[in-house]
Amino acid sequence: MNEFSMKNVLKKNVMALALLGIYILFIILGFVIKGQNILAPAIVTSLIERNAYVFILGAGMLMCMLTGGNIDLSVGSIVCFIGSVVGLFSVENRLLDQWFGVWEVQEINGEATRVLVEHAQPLNTPLAMLVALGVGLLYGALLGFLIAYVRIPPWIATLAGYLAFRGLGTQVLTTASADAALTGFPDSLKNIFGGSVLEYIRVGGEKVYLDVLGMNIPCVVAGILASAAVILLTVTSRKKKISKGYQADPKGFVILKCIILTAIIMFFAVEFSFEGGIPVVVLWIGGVLLIYGIITEKTTIGRHFMTVGGNAESARLSGINNRLVMFFAYLNMAVLTVIAAMIVTVRASAANSSAGEEYELDAIAACIVGGVSAYGGSGTIIGMVVGATMIGVINQGMQIIGVDQNWIKIVKGLVLLAAVVFEIVSKQGKNAKKDAKPKKAKAKKGKKGEAEAEPEQPSEEASELEATVVSEDTEAAPVPDAGLATSET
Repeated sequence: MNEFSMKNVLKKNVMALALLGIYILFIILGFVIKGQNILAPAIVTSLIERNAYVFILGAGMLMCMLTGGNIDLSVGSIVCFIGSVVGLFSVENRLLDQWFGVWEVQEINGEATRVLVEHAQPLNTPLAMLVALGVGLLYGALLGFLIAYVRIPPWIATLAGYLAFRGLGTQVLTTASADAALTGFPDSLKNIFGGSVLEYIRVGGEKVYLDVLGMNIPCVVAGILASAAVILLTVTSRKKKISKGYQADPKGFVILKCIILTAIIMFFAVEFSFEGGIPVVVLWIGGVLLIYGIITEKTTIGRHFMTVGGNAESARLSGINNRLVMFFAYLNMAVLTVIAAMIVTVRASAANSSAGEEYELDAIAACIVGGVSAYGGSGTIIGMVVGATMIGVINQGMQIIGVDQNWIKIVKGLVLLAAVVFEIVSKQGKNAKKDAKPKKAKAKKGKKGEAEAEPEQPSEEASELEATVVSEDTEAAPVPDAGLATSET
């Protein structure tokens, strides 16, 4: 059992420290070069809202990469296509009129002409959302089937989607609108994926804003409650470890950890409060990250994803249905892509053909920078969040100080490369330390002073053979409730 050390803590959180350093650097550069305060509430709120898609798509990409470093190249094009579907069924447009409008043949200038006499009515918001979700599920199921059961390599299957759905989404928008964009979404859709929570209440038909000195009170209260919950969970977790005889972090470190987490939560709560309250997008992000954090860290299904990525053959021998795991990884990616598409479409107030460009690259970069293994089998939601935030800070910070888009791409590429190099070097360092440990083979003297050989150590082949037996405590046996533990035929 390894003892606690700050050195190990710093090693585990090196990307978080790098994020802090980069953020401080842009704060200084923004003030010196442009005279702008990057800590201003409007800029901080914009940082989260503009990069919401990275957090949501990153959660889905994490699940794909856990299965063996697999990725989904089609998510950006699907964002464009789903946006076109939402716009098609939410606002009046030419394509909807062609399908469902009321047309009559009238004589104009002596010629029989087909004339639209009544526009087709768009679907209400819940139905439009269900149609978009249905399209996403259909695509996810098809993609998962092709990858898991037909055995098409993921990068080829998703590359096909990347090409096809960008073209399909653009074609739908071009046919439905003269300017290849659909606008005028209903307020009911905007309120679900945009705006702020509890910015005001209505009293007697009038708006009463819930703020004091410019600060939204419900937002501050929510920050206090979230901080209290984090402190309670952290302290409770430590007590449970101690009661069970496990190694627990020192009390001083736990206190420091609680202070840092509370400071981060209250920082965002205060910043959001000056912008009218908690953005709805933050609730979507928080909900997705909480759900997938629990799945990856606390559930059998999450362990199955990691086991398949770590050693697919051992996972199969232990009763895990590898194909079903892969199928659900891409079905899940499609669902999260639908959510991201609706958030992006509402924020832009339009469905257009440029939506989703390079989103897949940002999601992959967020995972890699956040420490998700490029080979599969390891990665955390917290790490992905750090990576996504770093990508967002680089985008926003360099735009504020006036850096050209081409240089922004260069910097993001270098950051991604540095993260991969860091992962590889770290693994090589750990392996080198293991190999460098001297084998204590002291010779024993016999009766005549001759050295007696120690018993031979097990060979590497034998050790590897023994390592193929998967023992996750009580998880070695298939778990029927998980739905993924049915052995393959």
